[in-house]
Amino acid sequence: MDYRTLKSLEPSEFEDAADGYRATSDRAGAAKDRLENHIAPGMRTSLEGETLDAALKQLKALTQNFHYTQTECGLVAAALNALAHDLASAKRKLDSAVADAQAEKFTVNPDGSVTYPAAGDKTDGKLPEGGTAKGTTDGTAADVYRQSAHFNPNPNFGRAQEYANRIATALREATEADGKWAPRLRALRADDDLTVSHRDWADVQSDTRGLNKGAKEYLETLGGPPKDGTPQDNAKWWKSLSEEKRADYVALRPASVGVLDGLPADVRDEANRTVLAEKRSQFQLELNSFPPMPMKYQPPTSGTTREYREWAERTGGEDRLEFLRNSIRGMDTIQDRFDRTGQGPDGLPRAYLLGFDPKGAGDGRVIIANGNPDTADHTAVYVPGTGTDLAGIGGDLKRSDDLWATTSSKVPDRAVSTITWLDYDVPGSAKPVVGGDLIPEASNPRWAIQAASPFSEFMSGVQEAQGGPQASHTTVVGHSYGSTVIGEASKHGDLASDDIVVAGSPGMQTKHADNLDVENGHVWAMKAEGDAVPALGSLVGLGEDSTVPTDPEFGANVMKTDTDGHSGYWDSDSGRPSLSLKNQAAVIAGKYDEVVLK
Repeated sequence: MDYRTLKSLEPSEFEDAADGYRATSDRAGAAKDRLENHIAPGMRTSLEGETLDAALKQLKALTQNFHYTQTECGLVAAALNALAHDLASAKRKLDSAVADAQAEKFTVNPDGSVTYPAAGDKTDGKLPEGGTAKGTTDGTAADVYRQSAHFNPNPNFGRAQEYANRIATALREATEADGKWAPRLRALRADDDLTVSHRDWADVQSDTRGLNKGAKEYLETLGGPPKDGTPQDNAKWWKSLSEEKRADYVALRPASVGVLDGLPADVRDEANRTVLAEKRSQFQLELNSFPPMPMKYQPPTSGTTREYREWAERTGGEDRLEFLRNSIRGMDTIQDRFDRTGQGPDGLPRAYLLGFDPKGAGDGRVIIANGNPDTADHTAVYVPGTGTDLAGIGGDLKRSDDLWATTSSKVPDRAVSTITWLDYDVPGSAKPVVGGDLIPEASNPRWAIQAASPFSEFMSGVQEAQGGPQASHTTVVGHSYGSTVIGEASKHGDLASDDIVVAGSPGMQTKHADNLDVENGHVWAMKAEGDAVPALGSLVGLGEDSTVPTDPEFGANVMKTDTDGHSGYWDSDSGRPSLSLKNQAAVIAGKYDEVVLK
C-alpha cells in the first residue's frame, strides 16, 4: 500500500460495510428463528399427513439456508471489523508521523519521504543544506541512519529520518493487513445454489479457523473472557462489550462463548448451534469417506490380519467408526428437538442449546433447555445418571419435555424452563473387580466429585443470567447417579437451588438431608417398586459417609410413586402423567401442598 492510498483511507468505511453484513446476519437469524419457532409449529396445527411432512422438509431446508447465511455474514462482518482495526492502527501511526513532520515545517512527499530545510551552524557563511529522507523498516538500516545523524551538520536530518521511518512502518503494516485480509475475505464465498451441504458447513469451520488467526490482535482488544473466571466474571466481561464486539466474538469464537456460564441463554444457544452444525457436517464427511473395513480375521489363525491392523492404525478403527455414528445419532436427536418446537398438546417451547461438545471426556456433552431459563419463573435442571451418553440422549430429553409439560399445567400463568444437564463424565454400567463379583461403576464417587464443580458453576451461571437468587424458583432433579452428582455439588454451601428432587438414588455423598444446600424440608426423594439401585446403594454404598435418600434416617421428604423399575419415574399412562411425575412437577412449581408423600 502506498502513501497516497493510506493517507486517504477511511477505516470507518470498512466498519460501515461490517454493519451492513451484521444487519444481514441478524435478519437471517431472525428469519431462522421465526421459521423454526413460529411457522413450523403453525403448520403442525393446520396440516397433517404427507402434506405436513413435505412442508416441514422444505421449511427445514430453508431454515438451514438462513442459519448458514446468518453464520457466514457474521464472519464477514467480524473479518471487516478486524481489517478496519488493523488498518486504523496503521493509519493512526501515519497521521501521527505526518503531523509531527509538518509541525516542524517539513514536507511529506507523495512517496512518503520527508524533505527538510537547511539548518545548523553556518560554514563559510552557508547553512548546511536541506534534503530528503527516505524511510526504512529495516532495523540495521535504521541504526545506521541514527548513527549518521550524529555526524550530519544539519540537525533536521535525524528528525526527518525518524518521521520517514515511522511513515514507512505505517505503510508496511497497512500493506501486511491488506495482504492478510484480502485472501481471507475472498475465501468467504458460498456456492451459487440453494442447498447448504455438509461441505458448506465444513468450509465455515475452516473459514473460522483462518479468521481467528488473522484477528488475533483484534480479539485481544476485546479482552477475552477472564481465565478461569466465575459466572459473575464472565457476565461482567460480556456486559462490558458493545453489541458489535459481542457479535464478532460469537462469530469468531463460538465454541468459547457456548461454554461460558453466566452469559445469556440466547447467546450461548446461537454459539452452540453453530458448533453443532459444523461438527455434524465434519463428522458426516469423515464417515462418508471412511474406507471399508478389511477382513479382520483370517482362518484358521485367530489373530487379526495385517490389512485390518493397517486400516485400524490409519483410520482409528472400529472405535472411531462407532464414535462417529454415535455422535451423529446424538446430534440428530438434538436437531430433532429443535424441529419439535410447538409439537404436542402443550406446545413444546423453543429449545436453547446451552452446551455442546461431541468430544467431551466420556461419551459427549450436551446441555439443552425447554424454554428460556433467563426469563423463567420456575426452573428445573435434570441430571441423568449411569450409562447416559450423547447417542442415547433422546430418552432424557423426553423426560425433560414431560417435566416441562406437567409443571406448566400446574402454573399456566408462569414461565417454566426445564434443562437437561449432561456435562460430566458419566460412569459406565458395570465392570468386574476382585473376587469375580460384579460391582457397578456407579458405586465409585469419583465421577460425582469431578462433576460437582462444573455443575455448581452452571447453576451459578443460570442464576446470574436470571438476575439473582430471587428471579426464579429453582429445582435440581437427579436420577440415579445424577443424584450423587447433585449431592456432591450441594455440600459446600453455594449450590444455587431452592429444592432438590432425587429419584432412584444410590446415595448423595452425605448422611443427612440437612447437610445439603437447601433449606430444611426442601429435599425430596422417591423410590419405585422394582428399583434395585437404592437397595444396591445401601448394600455397596458410595462411601461410609453416604446414606440412601429414601432411607428414613436421611431425613428427606419421601414422595409416593406409582411407577415401576429404575427408569419409569417420568412415565405416563395413556398420555396422563403418573403420580411420580406429578409429584416432581409439584415441587418444581412450588406447589408443595400438592405433593403426595409416602
